[in-house]
Amino acid sequence: MQKSMKIAIVDDEQDMRQSISQWLALSGYDTEAFASAEDALKVLGPDYPGIVISDIKMPGMDGMQFLKKIMGTDSALPVIMITGHGDVPMAVEAMRIGAFDFLEKPFNPDRMTELAKKAANARRLTMDNRQLRRELSDGSQLMNKLIGSSPSMERLREDILDLGQADGHVLIDGETGTGKTLVAHALHAVGARAGKKFVLVSCGAMDEARLEKRLFGPMQPEDSQLPAIEEARGGTLVLEDIEKLSETLQSRLLSVINEQGTPSETRIVAICNMQEANKTCEDALRPDLFYRLAALRITVPPLRQRGEDILSMFTQLSEQFADEYGCDAPKVTAQEAAQLLQAPWPGNVRQLINVAERAVLQSRRGSGTIASLLMSDHEEMQPVVTTEGKPLKEYVEAFERMLIDNTMRRHKGSISNVMEELCLPRRTLNEKMAKYGLQRQDYL
Repeated sequence: MQKSMKIAIVDDEQDMRQSISQWLALSGYDTEAFASAEDALKVLGPDYPGIVISDIKMPGMDGMQFLKKIMGTDSALPVIMITGHGDVPMAVEAMRIGAFDFLEKPFNPDRMTELAKKAANARRLTMDNRQLRRELSDGSQLMNKLIGSSPSMERLREDILDLGQADGHVLIDGETGTGKTLVAHALHAVGARAGKKFVLVSCGAMDEARLEKRLFGPMQPEDSQLPAIEEARGGTLVLEDIEKLSETLQSRLLSVINEQGTPSETRIVAICNMQEANKTCEDALRPDLFYRLAALRITVPPLRQRGEDILSMFTQLSEQFADEYGCDAPKVTAQEAAQLLQAPWPGNVRQLINVAERAVLQSRRGSGTIASLLMSDHEEMQPVVTTEGKPLKEYVEAFERMLIDNTMRRHKGSISNVMEELCLPRRTLNEKMAKYGLQRQDYL
């Protein structure tokens, strides 16, 4: 991870720049050196993918002025200041302005590496959070995360696009692990409220007193947050685990909805995650609140109903984990494909992610099977040899599509290599790719 993190070294002394660069390069960092603060500012934008180490005393723009400029551009960019012996008051002032930390000359190189590592980790977290916020505000990015070509997923994406443009409150239900919160983000991102506030409150994460204060106030003078009802005004308020609301809080929420009149002011998206057998969200909520929230409704499909999406998602996830762990993705046999398709998946997508990661880890060790992972999750599940529940043709086609897809990925779209590995003539391969909606340009 360190190799992708840059360190900008700013010092007017060439020997100092070179020694710091060489030491940090040996620690795996990508360094770039600048003889002046003015030169460094030309490349230090608000999304600079790294950190800064700068001397304080430099001709022209000194380190303190340089630090103020950086803080004005990106206050979350970590800057480590190098001070001369006895310049502690100046170092304290630098910390007050926003410096990450400081090193006093002559400094221990190991101490510098330790500080650089801490600063790089802080910067990486900042960049990851910014990327996540961008994705959560980008409707097309979010819709791309709702992968799958099964009819149920096609309907889900259509429902999100339709209801995203509507103005009523929405109830999202479905089994645990299906991605209901992601759907809520997508609803907000594809609608007219995309640029406005998105506030998420988990009703099951607080006791009643704290939840009431978070939702409705009153907030104390020292609190930095507004009550969620006020904070989300004009945007979207998402209430996770709506079924956990007490009767008292349900009544207060209903009063707020009735006072508001129309959802045009603040849209409420309620997420229901009922786990009790034979009970629904309607059973958990008072009828008048339920019907106000369920004016529009989305049910996220369970993974077991998504057919060959299971295989395509498993392939993508295992390849991602294989890249992360630096090994090859496990090859799926026909029997294992049938087992993946027939597994009950009570944990849905969340469980599939877990199984894919463990499959990569055990493949790296050279032991274990996908069947063993599925059975470790569900001891009652027996190894699948036949294909009960669906026509054999569906399982064969799903496996065939996965096999061609995996082979095209591995050979980066080389038709000749795929033909050779799968022993297929060109015409047959073309026909099967057309049948399964696979296009060569997607693998190049």
